[in-house]
Amino acid sequence: MNDWDVPYRQSVHEALAVLSGQWTVAVLATLALGERQFSDLLSEVNIGEERVGWLSHPKPLTARVLTDTLRRLQGHGLVERRAEGTQFSAVHYQLSAEGRTLLSALRPLASWAQQHREPAPACPQGN
Repeated sequence: MNDWDVPYRQSVHEALAVLSGQWTVAVLATLALGERQFSDLLSEVNIGEERVGWLSHPKPLTARVLTDTLRRLQGHGLVERRAEGTQFSAVHYQLSAEGRTLLSALRPLASWAQQHREPAPACPQGN
């Protein structure tokens, strides 16, 4: 094993750990469009996933799972939370600068996935 291999592999594992979670990329991608109130974020993620046919998630995203996902992303410094005044007021979320750089870093990975995507199997006639 080369000396450079260990830090490289460790860094890749750390990056993948940050991206783990079924809803992480969907939440980050939705926040890339701008600041969102919690309820709007929940709705927009579900609408986006429904539009692509629930390809990678059980449906739908629940408020509890969104809360857990947002807390984890905040812990990694990727998302910022802003509450308006009182205890029961609206809460808004937006990408941090680190979150924006992560999404930029994912663009080449998305391009690679598109280039190497397996063709969808043809649907049998009569179904």
